[in-house]
This record gives sequence, structure tokens and C-alpha cells, in this order.
Amino acid sequence: MEEGRRILLVDDACDLRVYLEMHDYIVLQAAGCKEALAKVRTALPDLVVLVVMTPGMDGIDILGAVRSMSSVPIIMVMAKGSEDDKVRALRLGADDYVTKPFSQRELLARIESALRRAAPHEALAVDADLTIDFARNRVIRRGKEESLTATEHRVLYHLVSNAGRLMPFEALLTRVWGPEYREQEHNVRLYVSYLRAKIEPNPAHPKYILTEKGLGYRFAALGAHRRVPGQSGDE
Repeated sequence: MEEGRRILLVDDACDLRVYLEMHDYIVLQAAGCKEALAKVRTALPDLVVLVVMTPGMDGIDILGAVRSMSSVPIIMVMAKGSEDDKVRALRLGADDYVTKPFSQRELLARIESALRRAAPHEALAVDADLTIDFARNRVIRRGKEESLTATEHRVLYHLVSNAGRLMPFEALLTRVWGPEYREQEHNVRLYVSYLRAKIEPNPAHPKYILTEKGLGYRFAALGAHRRVPGQSGDE
């Protein structure tokens, strides 16, 4: 899942955006809290870089708002402040921070590190009947291995990574096929039907991939489902 990783840059400057795009990231940009939250909700970035000192924005407030709706990794870019400021950011859910002035190479290394930490390295036991191992591209249903195509794998990855949350058609299309496909809902419907045939006990009455009529799909909340130790990572 490394290709085309998407970073939301909450800042109005363009030099950092250009630098990240030179390193093959897809960079989205937001200039305020409302826009940032909307893009977290609909574009589902893999990571957020939040520049605290952008004029007119309270970065700590944005951090709290983003963290309340998503577990996406967040890296704060902060003015050289007190230890209390940094501790507050970490306690509110920031995954890492850099202070100004900073090296773009250092920030890139921290982004790469945060993305590695966020990547699934273990198999996920959804319930007694279903285990998903994204690292090995394996799905075990009732003891039998189901083989997924590359596209099925990507669709399932994004659904499970956002378990319990609505995945709008546009978000899935953009993440799996690309922004030029954002209006082709039939692609999502078709591949969801393929996945249901492979993972659902009864595809006609799904319990894992749930339909949000007219909006998209939602993978059932994982709740107390657990990681499996010792393994790598309705229409």
C-alpha cells in the first residue's frame, strides 16, 4: 500500500508541498480548520502535517478536532516553544512534532517513520470466522484461505482501516482508482460484491461490509476484535 500515499498539509505555504510531491506523495492542502476537517473526512489522508503557526489558525484546536474524528497519524510543525506546548500536543494525540526552523529532510524522515508505524503488520482477527492479514494479502474465512485480487485488497484495506466509519463512494474511488474515477460508483459496487462473495457468510445479508444507502459503505466496527500475535504484518 505504499504507492500514492496521501498527506494533508494544513498550511498555506507551497514550498513544503512541492518538496513532498517531489518524493512521490500526493499532497492535499487546507488553509483552516473547517477545510482540514472536511478533507480528513472525505479524502482520508494517510497522514496529516499540521503547521501550528499558520496565521489565523489555532493548531492545537485543529489537532483536537481531527483526533476526535480520525486516528490518522498527525505530525505537528511548531514554533520553538516550551516543553509544556510539546507535551500538550502529544497528549492531545499528535504522533510526532518538529520545531521551527526545521529541515525538510528531517520532516520527511519523520513522515516515513509515522507511516511505517501506522502500517498493519499483524493479522486482524475480525471474529471467530474471519481473519485478515494485509501484510501477506491473505483472508482466512472459517479456516479456508480466500485469495484477493490487488484491487479487492485495496478496497478491503481502506474499508477495514476505517472500520466503523462511513467510506463515501468518492473517497473509495479516489483512494483505490484515482481522482479521475470519483464519479464511477459502479466500480465500488462491483468490487464490494466480489469481496462479499469471499468474506461474508451470507453475501445477501452482509455483516462485515455494510451499505450506507446512497452514500457508500462501512466496515462493521471492530470493537474488541484483536490482532493475531506472531503474524506479519447490501446493495
